[in-house]
Amino acid sequence: MGSYEISTPLTKEKVENLKAGDTVYISGTIYTARDAAHLRLVESMNNGESLPFDLKDSIIYYVGPAPAKPGKVIGSAGPTTSYRMDDLTVPLLESGLTGMIGKGKRNTIVIESMKKNKGVYFAATGGAGALIASSIKESEIIAYEDLGAEAVRKLKVYRFPAIVVIDCEGNNLYETEREKYRK
Repeated sequence: MGSYEISTPLTKEKVENLKAGDTVYISGTIYTARDAAHLRLVESMNNGESLPFDLKDSIIYYVGPAPAKPGKVIGSAGPTTSYRMDDLTVPLLESGLTGMIGKGKRNTIVIESMKKNKGVYFAATGGAGALIASSIKESEIIAYEDLGAEAVRKLKVYRFPAIVVIDCEGNNLYETEREKYRK
């Protein structure tokens, strides 16, 4: 398990070098989207419409940030439970999405798609929203403003802290680490 500085775009080559258990500090552009935004993204794809951002080599952070306090870029920005996006994740991975940031387990279908499409799932620490927000240097709503906190945002981040929980080979800390304590 290593510690790495990575920058976007998150190419498949970068994904292949990340292993479950690695600590990463992400810099560059990432996007936010939760379940309501995922539904709209997939509907747009199904209707042949263009998306508000290019999925290829992108990272989506599952977050609905709190409103920004005066002088701040964004409010508290802790991760959302990821399984809520599972039913809508595979089409995004198939269209080039390479990274997802959230908290909690993913289903088998998503993990198999990550293996097939070379994707990675990062965990951000739940309850650390204020700390995570300090790594967000810019925030701009780029789509679905009517969704409020769930609008799609383009974030510029510097050293956003995360852990590789499921790598592109399907190695899964939620399984391997729990098993260590069953003995």
